[in-house]
Parts: sequence; structure tokens; C-alpha cells
Amino acid sequence: MINLKNILNKGELDREDIITLLSSESSEDLGLLKSKAYEILKEYCGIKVWLRGLIEFSNICVNDCYYCGIRKSNKSLNRYLLSKEEIINTALWCAEKGFGSIVLQSGERNDKNFVDFVSSVVSEIKKMTISDKLPEGLGITLCIGEQDYNSYKKLFEAGAHRYLLRIETSNEKLFREIHPPEQSFQRRVECLKMLKDIGFQTGTGVMIGLPNQTIEDLADDILFFKSIDIDMIGMGPYIIHKDTPMANSESLMKNENYKEHNYLLSLKMIATARIFLKDVNIASTTALQAIKPFGREAGLSFGANVIMPLITPEIYRKEYQLYEGKPCIEDLAEDCYDCSVQRIKSIDREVGFDEWGDSMHFISKNSKAD
Repeated sequence: MINLKNILNKGELDREDIITLLSSESSEDLGLLKSKAYEILKEYCGIKVWLRGLIEFSNICVNDCYYCGIRKSNKSLNRYLLSKEEIINTALWCAEKGFGSIVLQSGERNDKNFVDFVSSVVSEIKKMTISDKLPEGLGITLCIGEQDYNSYKKLFEAGAHRYLLRIETSNEKLFREIHPPEQSFQRRVECLKMLKDIGFQTGTGVMIGLPNQTIEDLADDILFFKSIDIDMIGMGPYIIHKDTPMANSESLMKNENYKEHNYLLSLKMIATARIFLKDVNIASTTALQAIKPFGREAGLSFGANVIMPLITPEIYRKEYQLYEGKPCIEDLAEDCYDCSVQRIKSIDREVGFDEWGDSMHFISKNSKAD
């Protein structure tokens, strides 16, 4: 029998160790995993939780991913694009409330008009949120998909300094199973490399519990994060959306408790990624809360250090559901903010008000380069 304590006390984990950690089942082993992840978090990142105000500014998407509720073939949605004024006003509200950073997220588009629009919005937000508390304005993370090099550079020069581009799975065969042929795994990887080359703090992530996904696949996902030297991770449980081709997946439909399984597996992924990668930023995603009322707190307890309260104007929220059962879509932004702060404090963590909360991994490697 493998002693989990021995693995957790090793200096460096290998692939088999990661697989063992992700395979933990007993409450005792899960407790050990959680404790070790939290210990690593405190040592390398501290206990602050960074707030990112999440503004889902458009659900228009050119992609047709088989799992996603805003895929271009879903005709049941009312498509929207917030105006520049709406986005900026929402960002200004975030700055006033003490958010150090925001995330501008949308469906994927790469046409010039869209890139120019986002670039202009980013530039205005940076200028308008400079204050004594935020001398360089709000920190801005973009999550708007695949672009070419010049577009990424334009967005970076406008003032965005973090970018999240989820790979969804590092298994190329599985990637092809959940995307149409025109979407390329290699292109996704190339975009991540471009982002890093330009100077973005670069984030990626995966869905956990996909049909045909194995523990070995998830272990390889964590090794992939390491191999591309990622700065931040956003990953969470796969949850079915009824208006997608994957809604009737046999392997999941047979398992009535698939959400529970994916939830627990997600917590183990957060903890194992924290133990293996140590100083990256890891988000406790809203999808965890979609399964369990206190899911985001659990994610924080297992080693995450970022939360993204939903700040999208209320009238648009129901049209931006990547999966079913998304929480907070009827709440006011003020409620989401208050709720997030109270959730963080309820587990004795400190809220990082008026700070960008940059990845310690990014800061560390860049200070060494200097």
C-alpha cells in the first residue's frame, strides 16, 4: 500500500506520484492532501485571496465547441455585446469597491473590429481607474480566445497584463473529441507561447471529468502546466449544458453522480497542482459552487487563491451560461461582491483589496531574469 505521507514529503513529485494523489479516496488521504496544499500555499503565496471582478462582456462566439453553452450553433441565446460605456462603468464600480483587478471575458472573436474595441476599452479603463490606491489603474486580465501575434501585442500595449486561454485538455486526441475539426490543439499551444513571448502573465486550464478522460490525462495536464511554465490556472468540473452535442454523453448519463465525482476530482486537481507547481495563481471557479453551495470555499481550502465574483450587468447574465446551473445569475453585482468577501472571511482568509494580486511565479521568474 502506498503511503500518501511519503509522497507528500518528497522534494519533487513525478508522474506516478501525481496519479496517486489524484486517485486519493479515503477521508484521511483527502485530509492529508488538503493540509499539504494549504501549507504550500501559505509558504509560497500567503493566505490572501485575490478578487477579480468578472465582466462577461459578450456571448458572441465564432467557435462551436461541443461542450459550451454559448457555441455559435446554439440558437436559443440572445447574443449581446456590452457597450464601451457599460464595460467602463462596471470597471469603475469594481475600482470603487476595492477590486484590484478585473477579468474581461467573452466568446471568441478575432476580427479587427473586435480587437480594436477591446483594446480601446482596456486603454480607457486603465486611464480612468488610476488613483492613490491603484497608481497604475485596475489590473486587467483578458479571456477572449485565440488571436494573432499582433493582436495580442496590441492588447498588451493597451494595458492588459494577464491573459487566460484554457487548453481544456492537454490530451490532443481528447481535444479533438470535444472540438470541431477546424479548432486545432497545436494552434492553442502556439497562442499560449505567443502570450508568454509578448510578456503577458499567462494562464490556462482544463475541464475536469470530461467523457473518456482518465486520471492519467489529468496528471498529464498538471505536467503540461509545468512544461509551458504557466503563471496562473483556471480549471473546474465539467458540467453538462443541454444545448450542446455532449449533453447526451453515454459515459456521463449512466452516472447520476457525475457532478459529485467531478467536484471531488476538481478539489484534488487544485491541491495537487498547488503542491506540484507551488507559486502559481489558482482560481476557485464558479463551477464548484454550481455543484456545492460552498464549493468555492472548498477550492480555496484545497489551495486556490483567486476568486472571480460575477460583475456582469444583471440583464445579460442568463445569456452567458457555459454550463447549466450557473450560480449568481439573478444576483446584483453588490450581492456577489458582499457574498464573495464574506465567503473568504468565513474560512479565515484575508481579502486582497486594492491589489493586482499578480502571480508569484511570474514575479519570481522575472526578478531572476532582471
